[in-house]
Amino acid sequence: MDPEGFRALLDPAGQRLLAALADDDGTLGDPVRDPLRAASRLRRGYPAPLVAAALTQARLRARAREKFDADADRMYFTPDGLEQATRRTVADHRARRFAARGRLEGGRLVELCCGIGGDLIALARAGYRVDALDSDPLTVEVARANVAALGLGDRVSVRRADAEEVDAGAYDAAFCDPGRRATGSRTFDPYGYAPPLPVALGLVGRARVGCVKVAPGIPHTFVPAGAEAEWVSDGGDVKEAALWLGDPAGVPVGGRPGGVARRATLLPSGATLAADPDVGDPPVRGPQRFLYEPDGAVIRAHLVAEAAALVDGALLDRTIAYITADRLVPTPFAAAYEVTDVFPFSLKRLRALLRARGVGNLTIKKRGSAVDVERLRRDLRPSGEGSSVVVLTRLAGSPTVLLCQPAGHGVPPR
Repeated sequence: MDPEGFRALLDPAGQRLLAALADDDGTLGDPVRDPLRAASRLRRGYPAPLVAAALTQARLRARAREKFDADADRMYFTPDGLEQATRRTVADHRARRFAARGRLEGGRLVELCCGIGGDLIALARAGYRVDALDSDPLTVEVARANVAALGLGDRVSVRRADAEEVDAGAYDAAFCDPGRRATGSRTFDPYGYAPPLPVALGLVGRARVGCVKVAPGIPHTFVPAGAEAEWVSDGGDVKEAALWLGDPAGVPVGGRPGGVARRATLLPSGATLAADPDVGDPPVRGPQRFLYEPDGAVIRAHLVAEAAALVDGALLDRTIAYITADRLVPTPFAAAYEVTDVFPFSLKRLRALLRARGVGNLTIKKRGSAVDVERLRRDLRPSGEGSSVVVLTRLAGSPTVLLCQPAGHGVPPR
């Protein structure tokens, strides 16, 4: 789709067509599951290009509800724009962090590489006046349409420009979400971002507070001195990382001048765990009564030692992010399981135990194991009313099985 084709969706005929798709009771067929049938019927009253564009939006809106909730039904998308867009919960969290980090409520913020507008919507709703830009003309049209559709036009301006054309130093804050599909497929190389990560950091670093969104798998070596790296999970799934630069004092929150701060934030609770220079390497011990599985954001942020300290725990293995402890300590940063059995990996023994206990609801987790989980599940053929958690890992280099149950706060003492 080109900008002209997209603008046709905003005209009266395009709006009527989108409304017809949204309100359809099945007469048109399912535009998501059966687009050909829907297209053949709609083409009787609308031009074929407009029908194609509307059906694309219907499919994208259906996919977007997972990220944008009810807003998705009023927004507009491109496939790549939806793929890279920040989900609403994470964007709202980032808007709050801008305020907390720099006391910038109501300030002026520039967003470089704004995409279809997921972040700028959250920033505008948080009270910022946002100047947003993107180099792609279609993306700019889509972002403008989203701002208008959500009633934020008085707080946001969107224009076409390259990130390097803007002086972020003229703003209170700057945010950049570099393109990670510059070659048509997703890139994990920070130098392959558009603009490359060092350039993006240099641009946002001119403002009092700057932030660059990056892929959660970014190597820690790419985090510059004086920055704070934050990994964010939502509902237990790691969604992204962000690199924060500066505050009014010029020192990163939770860090030291010239150093690198690391933070893991868990949504929707907002619980956050920061690197503590006084926490040393945790000890290594064999399995105790409880097993803790750190949240993915904690692992990505290299904060397993801090999580272990919270529960007075130890590592099962120096290179594997499983924590063991002899008591249950409630923490939002790790899921806790009570260990019932520990033995060297044996398919025959594991299958016999599960059958003897009537386990049909089976959760399989692994870390440091080469076992194919789906093949193992087929080989185990679980059946029955019971449930269990199978953890596949290594102890002293040997493949090991831990059978567990989720640990509640009411676990009785032994």
